[in-house]
Amino acid sequence: MARYISLYSGSSGNCSVVEENGNFILIDMGKSARATNIALKELGLDIKNIQGILISHEHSDHVSGLRVFLKNLDVPIFTGAATADYLRYNSLVPIHTEIFDMDYSGINIGPFYVKGFETPHDSVCCMGYRISSEKGSKMAIATDLGHVTAEIFENLNNVDLAVLESNYDEHMLKYGDYPYYLKTRISSDRGHLSNVQSSETTLKLIQNGVKKIQLCHISNNNNTPSLALGQLVKQALTKGIIIGEDAQVKVNHRNEITPSTEF
Repeated sequence: MARYISLYSGSSGNCSVVEENGNFILIDMGKSARATNIALKELGLDIKNIQGILISHEHSDHVSGLRVFLKNLDVPIFTGAATADYLRYNSLVPIHTEIFDMDYSGINIGPFYVKGFETPHDSVCCMGYRISSEKGSKMAIATDLGHVTAEIFENLNNVDLAVLESNYDEHMLKYGDYPYYLKTRISSDRGHLSNVQSSETTLKLIQNGVKKIQLCHISNNNNTPSLALGQLVKQALTKGIIIGEDAQVKVNHRNEITPSTEF
């Protein structure tokens, strides 16, 4: 079976792996190349088997490790056209690195088939990804989005594993020490998903038959894993859904590897 593994996930950096039979793709790289390499080594993944790197968008917590990581590697990047231009113009990747445009129609990356979809975020371009393994299992990931569109829900639906942002707790953001402009940005339709918004979408997915969910990009300053999961459990009870029985839910760790999920 294929498996999904978050290497680290949160406001300080995001990176995850989709792997099957030793071949794998990375999704984002928002911490140092050293941190990423250590995590891959711990997982026993051979760097020679990287098929490509999917980039959601250009913000530093998703791309800061790319340039050093790719310095001596010929690994292609797949992302939106505007993000590709940004990475090139700002020298965030080595000049030898090939960058391919994900045009929403789907592409084969090694043994995986990957389709991108647009997510609303205050970046030059932002994408979620739906990934099919060689054996036909499916997962989707959507992070850094201010609201869930019909297209996003369609791509998260009917998969074996859905990974969705649950970035901030509304009370913590409102009464925290962030400046007003930043609070407004985070809570906007092109910012991030709150625990409430994430839970609403997650429960709809569970009602549609999605059995495995992972919550990602938990804010360091405006959320906690227990608050994100607690909000989901609270809302689930009102719909007669029992988390742990009707669906398996994990919260991705901020600064360490989250145990793998097979899909």
